[in-house]
Amino acid sequence: MIQRIQSIFLFLASAACFGLFGLPFASTEQPIAASELFADSEYEITDHIALIILFAGAGLMALIAIFMFKNRPLQLNLSRVSFIAAIIGFVLGLILFFNDGIMENAEKMPNPSDGFGVILPIVAGVFTLLAIRAISKDEKLVRSSDRLR
Repeated sequence: MIQRIQSIFLFLASAACFGLFGLPFASTEQPIAASELFADSEYEITDHIALIILFAGAGLMALIAIFMFKNRPLQLNLSRVSFIAAIIGFVLGLILFFNDGIMENAEKMPNPSDGFGVILPIVAGVFTLLAIRAISKDEKLVRSSDRLR
């Protein structure tokens, strides 16, 4: 049903994924010309097309999964794909950050400060895992009640 706890978890996971479009992963005090990510002094998901696709897809799949309450196996699969996309996006974001070149010249460059956007992919993953767990519990409950009939 739409008012189940997994709907709340999926909504929060979707909100965390879409919240990344407004919050930076990291920022510096001044722009760094030698850096591809910090050229505008902020590292956001809009700096790389793969990050945009992964987090928009993860958020969209979590949002669609809310309304698939009548088809629990499909809801479970959409939630799993959303979780995988969020984790891949987080790992890709870290890889891009560490391969940017700012870390190689750290003594000459200002240190970037972490933004709230670093935590949001982890939050999205946790809420998606909680939703997957709740959907699985509902599926087990329905199957056990079908055996009793």
